[in-house]
Formats: sequence, structure tokens, C-alpha cells
Amino acid sequence: MSKKFEKVNKTKDKVVSINSKNVVKINTKNLWKLRIVFFCIFGLLLVRIGWLQFVDGEELKRREYSQSTSSTLISAKRGTIYDSTGKALAISVDVDTISVNPSYIKAKGTDGKTDEEATEELKQKMADAFASIFDIDRDEVYKKLTSSNSVETIISKVDTDKVAELEKWLDDNKARTGVNIDADVKRYYPYDNLASNVIGFCGSNNQGLDGIELSYDDILKGTSGKLTTAIDVTRDAIPDKNEEYIAPENGSNIYLTIDSNIQTIAEKYLKQAVEENECERGGNVIIMNPTDGSILAMATYPDYNLNDPYTPNSWYSNGWDKLSEQEQTNQLYSMWRNRAVLDTYEPGSTFKVITASIGLEENVVETDTANDFYCSGHEIVADRQINCSNSYGHGSQTLRNALENSCNPALIQLGQRIGVNTFYKYLKAYGFFDKTGIDLPSEGTSSFWNEEDVGPVELATMSFGQRFTITPLQLITAVSSIANDGKLVTPHVVKQIENTQTGTITNIETKEVRQVISEETANKMKDLMKSVVEEGGGSYAQVKGYSIGGKTGTSEPNPNRLEDGYVASFIAIAPVENVEVVVLLTLYAPQVSNHYGGSIAAPAVSQILTEVLPYLDIPSNDNIDSSNIETISTPDVVNKTVAEAQKILQEAGLEYSTSASADDIVKEQVPPKGTALTEGGIVKLYVEGNDERVSQSVPDLKGVTFEQAQIMLKAKNLNISSTGSGIVIAQDPQAGTSVDEGTVINVTLQQETSTTQY
Repeated sequence: MSKKFEKVNKTKDKVVSINSKNVVKINTKNLWKLRIVFFCIFGLLLVRIGWLQFVDGEELKRREYSQSTSSTLISAKRGTIYDSTGKALAISVDVDTISVNPSYIKAKGTDGKTDEEATEELKQKMADAFASIFDIDRDEVYKKLTSSNSVETIISKVDTDKVAELEKWLDDNKARTGVNIDADVKRYYPYDNLASNVIGFCGSNNQGLDGIELSYDDILKGTSGKLTTAIDVTRDAIPDKNEEYIAPENGSNIYLTIDSNIQTIAEKYLKQAVEENECERGGNVIIMNPTDGSILAMATYPDYNLNDPYTPNSWYSNGWDKLSEQEQTNQLYSMWRNRAVLDTYEPGSTFKVITASIGLEENVVETDTANDFYCSGHEIVADRQINCSNSYGHGSQTLRNALENSCNPALIQLGQRIGVNTFYKYLKAYGFFDKTGIDLPSEGTSSFWNEEDVGPVELATMSFGQRFTITPLQLITAVSSIANDGKLVTPHVVKQIENTQTGTITNIETKEVRQVISEETANKMKDLMKSVVEEGGGSYAQVKGYSIGGKTGTSEPNPNRLEDGYVASFIAIAPVENVEVVVLLTLYAPQVSNHYGGSIAAPAVSQILTEVLPYLDIPSNDNIDSSNIETISTPDVVNKTVAEAQKILQEAGLEYSTSASADDIVKEQVPPKGTALTEGGIVKLYVEGNDERVSQSVPDLKGVTFEQAQIMLKAKNLNISSTGSGIVIAQDPQAGTSVDEGTVINVTLQQETSTTQY
């Protein structure tokens, strides 16, 4: 019989006894605590759900969407850079960038499940394939394939033929998953080194790093687009009605004032002058239209390959591997420098043109006043003696004589008449205290004494172009103002900008800065410069059929930087009556004994103008004649027997050279048909099966007569073509060049002169 319920009150707790065998005691206080905790947790959960729903909802949706979608950046095509004739100098080509998602590269075993051993084997094979196809380091590829990163770039900007090879391998090995092939663009320069220091180049992200590519980067680069699409767990695209495509906006095209044909001519003769005269610090040349400031050519030598800008050229490669990383970087920056724009130098006697123009404009001198200046071989200024290039002196001179003789004492005397304040007023007017404003990056600027610090010695040296520094661009811009009837204009290398989206063309207008000197003074100066070339030290700059004006320059090294060596230069205007081009060629640290501007820079300028002026369709002056050497047009003997060719050539007054027999058929002749040869010229014949080239090293012809040069060349089965008369002052190809027998060697001849060529 069960006991009755009992109430027991212990420590104020209620205990209910059910029976004597099984008694459950309930603590009501703890029960309420549990209820409170439960309701608190439930309340917090509701708050958290509300927070996630209403506060973090958009962010969570964005994260979920980003995990289930893929956004691919679509590179904009960088604008093309053209020369003034429409020839493409820098273009963007379609390429691809290869990347991987390492965690998605998996292989299955025989049971159909992912197998670690099979996956490892697949990644090893992929590393081999990537390394072989793209010629990259295999260990680096494997490291990326096994990386814990979500994405690793294997190689950027791959040409399409390589991508096709990769795609075939991926399909053959069923290894597409985890490998991404994304469209991209790459900058390509069709002419490698042409105008390299002007055009500049781009980095791996297609951002301009130097030259036009840098200064016009915002205009060229355009705006990238984007493709957003759904992806599955293996990162493969799946159909998605919400796919979003934002088209890229391609960059604008740029047309330069540079003419690639003139640029090629300038680079050719600059390189030749630098190498022939062993110029340890290279050289540069600028060709400018003085009326609108357009740069027709601008070259620095040595230059570099725009398609491989991080590989040092031959001037910098010697001992490259022994240099520190910082030293290598410094060398690359030096190689990339556009020295015509960035670097300064002492202009020497070319600056006498500026001094003379100031004197004429201020009416302190006339062009032809007899006994206006006197040169005893030196000038005493304050406490020192400043020598003339002619230690015996030039005696009494006019201003014309002084420029023809490049006489330092005469220009010192003119500088004293002008005075410091007036001199500095014109230096400012010519723009020597400012950058020219050319549309290229990092333009350098001059270094002059402060006006208040200029004493008699400083004024004296400044008057003939020493002990201050300017850039080549500053000098040619100032001299161009003389050629432009006294009007200074801003130089520029960009002609037009074309918006590729709308087709709109924006022309770069001429910026006239100021009238520096009067037209009358400018005309007097042009006439004086013409006398320098026709009667003075610039005679080697003469060009058959054209009137050339100019001034020589040879600056001595600064006493504080003797290692810089001499600087030889020549500045020319042509044609004098209506100037269309101004040329400045500068050679740094020539190692030849005859290192004067009139001797080594003037001939190179003559060679440049000899080709540039006819190219620009500038009419020649028929009154100027050269040597009357008759030429023979080479007949066509290809597909004739050697015996037949011999007869044809001999009847034409030419000779032949071949190692073939009389019955062999001629397959090639050097030079080709139509080439103008002098009587007795050599034609080299090549036949089928006997096409081994026979080459000769071009001899040094400088300083010899035409007849001597002809004999020297004929001894090597080479031909001659000449311009002018007298002795050889320039040749093309240069001495030491290896050429085929039969090649025509062009020589420029001038009458010998005893006039100084400083």
C-alpha cells in the first residue's frame, strides 16, 4: 500500500514525494533561471537574424554573388602611335594571359574520386608542359601550381600561336579545369630601335614608362572593360541571364611630327659619326621645322630595342653580370635617356650665333664693318688670358670674319659691348632660362651664373659659349627663332590626336612664344651663317645644289669634369633663303685627334641634308655644279650565261667578277640593274649552286681624292659614287663595314680649307 503525499518544508524549498521508492525534487528557482537564459538566447538569435537580414543583407548578398560569379577585366587597346606619314611605330596586338586556380586542378583515381597521387602527377605534367610551351622556368611553374593562393599568373601577354599549343595540350590531357586563358593586349614596336628614345615603352600592365608612351599615357591607354558571369564550383562559366558586359574604351591614336624616313636618315649618319670618331659618350641629332616647331627627327646614339628595353645594348652589356642590381638599373636608365632633351652640355662656338644676333639687334655691331675687331691670338680679360683657336691670331676682322674664323677674342669684345644686363635680357627672351615646353617627359634645363655674379671673365667665356650649360633642344629652339624671322615657337613631337571612338581629330597648333629679334636682324644672321659654310670653318657642311648656313662648335671639357671630354657639334639651317629645316648634331667625347665640330660634325650634317632636302621636295639651286663624272646605268644580266653577261658588261664599259664558268647561268648581280656606276665599275655575278657571298671591308677614304678613293675601292671589287669635288670628307657605308663585292660606296667630297673649323 502506497504512502500518502506529504509536504516537507526544508530550507524553504518545496519537495513533493510521490512514493517511498521514487522521489523527484524540483528546484523552482533554478528552473526560472533556465527559462530566463533560454529567452535571452532566443532574443539574441532574433536580433542576430534581424541584423543579418536588414543590416548585413546587402553585403552578404554581394559576397555570395562574388563567390558564384567571375569578373574578368577586359583590357582596352592602347592607341597606336604613327609617324607623320601614317606609318605605325607603336601598336597593340591581341595576346592572352595564362593563370591557374591551384585548388581546382584535381585528378581522379580509378574509383572516380579525387586522388592525391593522380593530382600530383597531373601538376607535374602541367609544369613540364607550361615550361616547354612558354620557355619559362619549370620549378617556378610547379611552385605556382601547388600554391595555396586562389589565383597564380603563369605568364602574361602570350602570343596566340603559343596559346593554341597550350589549348591543344589541355584538351589532349583533359586538364582544362583550373586553367584560365584571358584576353589581353601587348605593346609592339614594328621598327625595334627606331626613335626609341622619343617613343619610349610600356610596362607589363600597358602603362607608359618613358617618352611619348609616358607623356601621353592618359590619352593612349583608354579605359578597361569588364565581363561578369556565373561560375560553377570548378570555376567554369555557366549560362546566366544576369551576365554583364562593359565594353572597353580604346585609347586615342597619336600622330607624331617625326617622319620615319627622315628619322632613319638621321639615325644612320649619327651612328656613323659616333662610331667613326670613337665618341665615348655617344651623340644626338635634332631636325626641326623652325616655322611651326615640329620635330622631324630626334635621335640619341646609342639607342635600344623598344621590344626588349630591359636588355642592355652593346654599349652597356660589357661586364653586365658583374654589376649590382642598382648599378644595372642605373645603366638601363642611362640607356633610355633622350639626351637631346634631358642632358645639358656646354655649346661652345655654336652659341656665337646667339651672341652675334644680340649685338646686331642692339646696334652695337654691323656685319661688315672693317677693322671692327682685332685678334692677336688671345684676349686679356681681368687677371687671365683667354686664347683663340688660332694661336697666331686673326688680326683685324669684321663680324662676318669673326664668325667664319670662329674667333674667341672677337666675340669676347662683342660681349663686352653688349654688357651683362642686356646679354641676360636676350638670354631670357631666347628661352634659355626656361624649359622649351616640348611634349616629352623630364625635360632638362640650363645652368647659368646668377646675373649679379657675372664678372668680366664670366661674360667673356659666356660670349663664346662656355662655362654654362644648356640642352641641345634649347639651342636648336633658339637658333630656329633666328631662322623663323626672329619668332620663337614651342617645339613639339605630336601632330594630331585621333579619338578612336568618335573619329574626331585634334590638331596640335603652333605655339608662338614671342618675337625675340627683328626680321631684319634675323636675315643678317642667316646671311652670316651662310658665309660660315661657304667661306669659313663650316665648309664641310656644304650640300650640292643647296644654300646652307651654319656654325661649328667645339667646347673644351669643364675643368671640374675633365672626364667628360670635348663636345663637337654643328648647327645648320637650310635652305638659307627660305629655311625649312634646322639641324643640330652633337658628338660627346670624340677620341680622334681632329675632334673639332667643323671636321667631324659638319660632314655628318652634310650627309643628312644631302638626303633630307631632296626627300622634302625642296628644289635645288641649279647654279651650283659638282664634278662632271659620267656614269653608266648597270645593264640587267640575270638569267644570262656568264659569257653573255661578260660581253654585255664590257660593251657598257663595266667589268665583272665571278668564280663561275662561262656556261653557268647568272642568278644574281651586285649591284642590281639600273645602278649608276663610273666607267670601269665592277659587277659581281652569282650563279646557281655557287651562291656563297664574297664580302669586303670598306676602307677608310677620308682625306683622299676621288681618284685615290676609286683605286682603293676597285682593289676590293667595290664601286664608288661621289658628290662634290676635292677630298673625301664623308663616306657611306663607314670604314670597316663588311659589304658584298660590287656594292656602291657613296663619298662626299669638299675642297680643302685652311680655315679653322672650331
